[in-house]
Amino acid sequence: MAWLLVIVAGLLETGFAVCLKLSHGFTRLWPTIAFAAFALGSFGLLTLSLRKLDVGPAYAVWTGIGAAGTAIYGMIFLGDLVSTLKIVSISLVIIGVIGLQLSGSAH
Repeated sequence: MAWLLVIVAGLLETGFAVCLKLSHGFTRLWPTIAFAAFALGSFGLLTLSLRKLDVGPAYAVWTGIGAAGTAIYGMIFLGDLVSTLKIVSISLVIIGVIGLQLSGSAH
């Protein structure tokens, strides 16, 4: 269950990163509100998961999901540059996240 919280928190991290861009420096109301909601949810779920998980693997998985998710979202929906190197790099991050998730131990 703790790993599920980390995964959802990582997806929420993607949401807050995207909303941060869409807020244009916190000058747009709804993306700013969405950023705050996603950020609170993400940090809250990560905090709950750390009651059972080691901090290193949990934090690495959380940031990996957030980074990969944000990059993928940007390429699909925000017109970010798509390149072979970027896709390979994102794939390596995802492989690393899976490896860390499988190696993480519960207390």
